[in-house]
This record gives sequence, structure tokens and C-alpha cells, in this order.
Amino acid sequence: MEYQATQDRVGFMRRLRRGLNGLGRARMCCVCGKTFFRFSKYRGGWKAFSAYLHNLKWTGSDFDNFWCPFCRSHDRERHLMLYFDKMGFWEKMGGADILHFAPEKQLAKRIASCRPARYVKGDLVPSREGVEKIDVSDIPYAAASFDWVLCNHVLEHVPDDARALREIFRVLKPGGRAVLQTPFASGLEKTLEDTEEINTDEKRAEFYGQEDHVRLYGRDLFDRIRAAGFALEVKKHKECLSSVDAVRFGVNPDEPLFLCVKPDPGV
Repeated sequence: MEYQATQDRVGFMRRLRRGLNGLGRARMCCVCGKTFFRFSKYRGGWKAFSAYLHNLKWTGSDFDNFWCPFCRSHDRERHLMLYFDKMGFWEKMGGADILHFAPEKQLAKRIASCRPARYVKGDLVPSREGVEKIDVSDIPYAAASFDWVLCNHVLEHVPDDARALREIFRVLKPGGRAVLQTPFASGLEKTLEDTEEINTDEKRAEFYGQEDHVRLYGRDLFDRIRAAGFALEVKKHKECLSSVDAVRFGVNPDEPLFLCVKPDPGV
């Protein structure tokens, strides 16, 4: 689930290429502020992915503009930061109780700088210090414990996503917000999850987009989220971030923000 940088120690040639890339001005990272010629691709870029995903208008990460060559933030991490900037969410995170699944390194730093009252970072297989072992399908916290739950590109890995959504809803306080980003295909009416036919790494990569994904969400994704009890707001890039040049900042303009709110009966 985590796309963490593994190149803190790089060789001479890589440092040289990065230095030359840094002479450019066409691209800019909203996390570290560096400008350069191009972002780094993920697994050869979008052209390396299957025709099936292209035909169904798969929407998720921007594989052609994935990593920042300097701070190693990835596109969907940067995109959330831009959305949060625009919507004034950083101020709301100050003094709040926050649960963050598969915490992205740079996003986690920014959240911590907001001085939340409690910031719990969790992952099924923790890879960094300070990250608790937490299964999103069985969250070990009481009901109404958190003001925010961040779950950025996690649900596509979870076998029982309906249970995970119910758990996220349960631990949110009334009026609390969950950010539930996940890849989906706008050309697919119903979510594809076929464990009998799509049962190898190669087939999962072809039909789901990655070998450790267990489904490809279709347009029924929104109904699945609402079925857990959430009020769902879909914030589109072109409406919410109309002044942000997606190409320059290396984000996917087709990926909306899934802002899910737990209704407050007292309001």
C-alpha cells in the first residue's frame, strides 16, 4: 500500500541526472518547492499498463508524473496537499484526532506540523517507526474516536472493503471527515472482482492495475461508500483546483477528492 522512497542513497550517475533535471522550470513539486524538467515515471509510465485499463478510463495515480525526483513525494500525495490547501483543511486538523492509514511520508510530516491532539498512523504491515499495526477492517479503537480518517489508495487492497468502510464510519465522530481515495474506472458500471478468473499477479496487474489490488472499482464505488452511512462529496479538480496546472504540478486532473462525512444527528 505504501509507495515510499527507497533511494535515499543514490549513485553518482543518478545524482548527476537529478542535478541536470533540476535545471528545468517546466515542472514544480508543491511539497518541496523544487522546479525541474520532469517528474519520474512509475513502472514505465501509463503506456506500460494494459489496454483494458485504458479502454475503461482508469483513474488513479498519474504514472507518467509519479515521483518528485527530489523529495520523492508521489502524485496522489501532492494532489491531496493541493486539495487540503484549497479547502483550508490544515487549520481544521490542528487540535483534532486523526487516523491515517498507509501514511505517506511527506503528507504525514505536514499533518504533524498542524499539531493535532492525537495522530495515529497505521498500516497492516508497518515499515516505519511510529506506524502501528492496524487492519482497516478491524480498527482497535472505540467508536467516535477520530475527527479525521485518511485512507489514500488503500481500499483497493482490502479483501472486505465493505467491512473496512463500516469500521472507518464507526471510529469517526459525528460530523467527522474521511478522505477515501481509491482508483476507479469511469467506463466500468460495476466493480470488477473475480477471484476465480483473475487469480495471478499478471492478471491482477492487467485487470486491476497492480498485482496486489483485489478489485477494480466501477461507478458503483459511490454507492458502496454511501452504503456504509457516509454523506459523499466528490470534489473535481477542474472545479476545486481550477487555478492549478495539473501538468506542471504532476497530478492527475481526472482524480477527484472523495470527501466522506459522518452525519451528525445533532446538527
